[in-house]
Amino acid sequence: MTLLDIKKIYQTSLQKIYSIGETEAITKLAIEYYTGLSKNDSISNLNEELPQDLEKKLLNCLEELNLSKPIQQIIGECWFYNYKFLVNEYVLIPRSETEELVYEAIQHINKNDVKNLIDIGTGSGCIPISIKKNISHLQIDAIDISEDALMLARKNAKLLDTQINFINLDFLEEKNYEQLTKYDLIISNPPYIADNEILEKNVLNFEPHLALFVPKNDALLFYKKILIFADEHLAENGKIMLEVNEKLAKETAQLFLDKNYVAEIKLDIQGKERMVIISKQNPKS
Repeated sequence: MTLLDIKKIYQTSLQKIYSIGETEAITKLAIEYYTGLSKNDSISNLNEELPQDLEKKLLNCLEELNLSKPIQQIIGECWFYNYKFLVNEYVLIPRSETEELVYEAIQHINKNDVKNLIDIGTGSGCIPISIKKNISHLQIDAIDISEDALMLARKNAKLLDTQINFINLDFLEEKNYEQLTKYDLIISNPPYIADNEILEKNVLNFEPHLALFVPKNDALLFYKKILIFADEHLAENGKIMLEVNEKLAKETAQLFLDKNYVAEIKLDIQGKERMVIISKQNPKS
């Protein structure tokens, strides 16, 4: 069997589950990962016979993909903000929308006197590690309720040569806030999907529910807790940057507006209301 044969098998099979564009992207990732070939190399090797062990790995991967398991979990890695991160079943797969949140944070930090920040619900550590790679002087705390997630985040920090203070902490328990200091920047992509929302199988069956869902009767639960936390732990002139449910951006912003914060909704690259940027007073930038 050749790479061309494998490519045709993947595309025929995966188009029953994914769009043509998603199928092509997944096929490309699988071939490049298992063969070690770059895009140009794999194109030039399309008609070469594959070793049996490599053929088996690619077909085994396809079996898992047909169960709707994400390619990133199968190969155990993904790219985020131009850095390679390890991923597993204990963390959310980093998304491109969150890259936009990181970009906003870096732009703000570069223009303001930001000495420290906290990432709430860090998962793989992709947010604080990406920021630290770009702004090395920052002191960063990153918290998560899942010790399994934090184990992976620590591995990612080590692989990417960054120093992050990872803390195992249940953020919904307000008494735990005493362990934390004041921060110039609070950033978070917390759970925000109501537990009765319908999701794709590749998310519902394979990504951690702890990092996805909130009770359907309290969809803003984490944002309410972030507001309580900010009242005591956001430094003067500090900022809060949140990724939000696009359906609830206005409601999220209103939580903070009602408490005399300044809140601005920002659109992502697809024009969705994906971020809310909050400050204690009119922002400088």
